[in-house]
Amino acid sequence: MNKTLLRWGSYVLVAIAFAIGCVFLSQWQFDRNESRASQIALVEENYDADPVPLADLIAADGALDPADEWRPVVLSGEYLADEQLLVRNRPHGGTSAFEVLVPFQDESGLVFLVDRGWISSGENPAPEVVPAPPAGESTVIVRLRPGEPLPSSGRSAPEGQVPTIHLPTVAEDVDADLSTAAYGQLVSEQPAPETTLGGFDKPTEDPGPHLSYAIQWILFAIMGFGFIVYVIRIEIVKAKEDAGEIPKQQPRRRRDRDADDEDALLDSVPG
Repeated sequence: MNKTLLRWGSYVLVAIAFAIGCVFLSQWQFDRNESRASQIALVEENYDADPVPLADLIAADGALDPADEWRPVVLSGEYLADEQLLVRNRPHGGTSAFEVLVPFQDESGLVFLVDRGWISSGENPAPEVVPAPPAGESTVIVRLRPGEPLPSSGRSAPEGQVPTIHLPTVAEDVDADLSTAAYGQLVSEQPAPETTLGGFDKPTEDPGPHLSYAIQWILFAIMGFGFIVYVIRIEIVKAKEDAGEIPKQQPRRRRDRDADDEDALLDSVPG
């Protein structure tokens, strides 16, 4: 009996350990769902807000407030077209495209990076021709975005290109005092350029499957305890059968359907 109790205790410990793992995974999914909901709310609040001057949100030595991500801002000045860079391997139009980065000299004195849009290279390793930005004095509206991390793979890029929009890396390739507080995704340009680039889609409002996954992990924890109870019950029943306390259950025989048809045919024949 002691061995049996020890075995059942080990079953329960396994179920508890499994449930603890499920709880951690469930909480992780709840946290991801909450983070995703916050991202969606931020986009909804800022994406279509009225544009404000860049200097109202980012000073020359300032940083991007996370609450200002996606806010539209207005820049007045001119593009530094000679400092143009391409960022590679960007998913657009069902293919791997290039985004066009051009620093913009704002009238406030800030040099701010503008992502003007994307262009496909076709079958070539890089675009042969990149449409130029408007020349001279321009007014552009962009949405503020934080810089991206360096690629974890450590991949690099050819001259004139960058692997990600990692602002300190971009600043090293630009012959200007580029702000590393944030960059902007283009909304509009005045005057309009001769050739426009591919634009940016609004982020999806799909919350993802995180909430359903969290609930599934809770159900798995409950099912783990249910399975242990079932196993222990089966062992109790078998022990009682072996001790003769209850009659052994005979397995139910499955009748063959053909045999059922034959019996029905025989029953239908007059005696």
